[in-house]
Amino acid sequence: MKKRILTLQLILLICLFAFTQASAQQWGLYTLYATKTGTQAFLIDTANTPVTYHTWNFTSTKKSAYSTYLIPGDTLVRTYGYTATGGMTGGGVTGGVQKVLWDNTVVWDYQYNSSTYTLHHDICPLPNGNVLMIAYEVKTVAEATQAGASSSTSIWAEKIMEVKPTGATTGTVVWEWHLWDHLCQNVNAAKDNYVTSIVNSPQLMNINYGTGQDRWHMNGLDYNSTLNQIAISIHNSNEIYVIDHSTTTAQAATHTGGNSGKGGDFLYRWGNPAAYGATGTTDFNVVHDAHWVPSDNPNYPNYLCAYNNKGGSGNVTAIDIINPPYNGYNYNLTLGSAYAPTIYSYRFTSAFSAQDEGNSQQLPNGNMLVNNAFGAIYEVNAAGTQLWTKASTNSSHAYRFSLCYVRGPIATAGASSTSVTSGTPVTLSSSALSVTETSPTYTYSWSPATMTNPNIANPVVTPNSTTTYTVLITNTSLGCTSTASVTISTTVGINENDKLANVSLFPNPTSGIINLSEDFVGINDFEIVVSNSIGKIILQANNERIIDLSTFSNGIYYVMIRAKGMNSINKKVILIK
Repeated sequence: MKKRILTLQLILLICLFAFTQASAQQWGLYTLYATKTGTQAFLIDTANTPVTYHTWNFTSTKKSAYSTYLIPGDTLVRTYGYTATGGMTGGGVTGGVQKVLWDNTVVWDYQYNSSTYTLHHDICPLPNGNVLMIAYEVKTVAEATQAGASSSTSIWAEKIMEVKPTGATTGTVVWEWHLWDHLCQNVNAAKDNYVTSIVNSPQLMNINYGTGQDRWHMNGLDYNSTLNQIAISIHNSNEIYVIDHSTTTAQAATHTGGNSGKGGDFLYRWGNPAAYGATGTTDFNVVHDAHWVPSDNPNYPNYLCAYNNKGGSGNVTAIDIINPPYNGYNYNLTLGSAYAPTIYSYRFTSAFSAQDEGNSQQLPNGNMLVNNAFGAIYEVNAAGTQLWTKASTNSSHAYRFSLCYVRGPIATAGASSTSVTSGTPVTLSSSALSVTETSPTYTYSWSPATMTNPNIANPVVTPNSTTTYTVLITNTSLGCTSTASVTISTTVGINENDKLANVSLFPNPTSGIINLSEDFVGINDFEIVVSNSIGKIILQANNERIIDLSTFSNGIYYVMIRAKGMNSINKKVILIK
């Protein structure tokens, strides 16, 4: 029995040692940060001293403002400082957003600043290529008084816009939410937004919790694609909030609609129950950087997190992680009480006090990246032990990425025809783009493997029914992979209006010259329109079966072919010279 106990103790010690070793390992490879009010962003190799792996350079008139993100495809999405003549200024005001390619090419430059509105603080790139942005919108003294404000002053209200890039410097607001549509007050029944009980209206913001123009000061923004919800942080109310993004803009202005059924009202809030008249304390002060912990985190998957600038004793910075009371697309609440939980699930207490900015990132191995705004960047393990640091970065936001996130291939898939008669041979096509790599080599694996050779880039298939083919492309030197799919629809015959559906472009990727396939012989009156990655038309031609892109820069282009009385088609082309 004693021997068995000793054996168990030995096993536990071995497991503890293994856990300690595993938890002591750094995660990922590259760390991104941009120097606040500076002209550069850096991607540094954390395994080498560190060494700067890549640098982006910006003009001196568009210095980095608040946040910089790296999206797949190696494109930066960043805020910068811009003020129009007579435009709004103040803490956190940005005014401009850019998309910047790996080679420093600015492909989108969007400005939003005037005397009555401006971008400020954070942005959030979306999977569809659009960008969520925070903006002030000035409300006059008369508007504030009518809304039920007890003090006579104009108010810098808050809104969130989803902007779709439409040109080099233009964008369309495709969705927006206004805090002004979701206010309450209980001081004047003759004014708007009156409620008899603040505590029974937690879905609304009490306009009189706080005073002055900038009484809310929103500063953090994140998007949850699974829930289609947005998390925000507000400095002056010391809370984080969740709203529904599945609504239309019209629904977002109301209290019904969307997946939640609650329109644009708050679905959840946490951090300061006093802000909505509830009891309880959470030691949550000067909050920034509201975001969801990724679902692949081993300790707190799908929890909410925020940067608590003045958390704990001594007013040092803390990172607080909480577990929301999820209930489908809503969150449980006993009306009249504070939202659960009563306290954070995890708190990391730092040794510094950040100056009203900063962020954290929860990593897939349980570690965490902590950015001391205008100070250093740290990586700590689950026990809070510091594993890595980069001093004096002077950065508002910092993020860690894996090797494959930065340097992995971006796969594309296509076919010589995507709509054919059953049993017709079709040539599949695939390609990979790795803008960070020099002469990469790839392997290919197609599924389902119902073809003669599924391990080449362009196999031939003969589908008898509608089939989706997926290619796995691997960079052999890095071991990084990417997938892409193409669906081949089979029909008994092809409608006259769908003749263009069979047109293919080759070679793709191309070094400059693109040929149109001969699938639409007999169509002699057609137009070709070529656009760049941000939708700007760069070339137009009529009845040409050869397209010359050799004078344009490397990148992704879109070719539209249209003919009278027929359905137009759109093809993506990769130019690599």
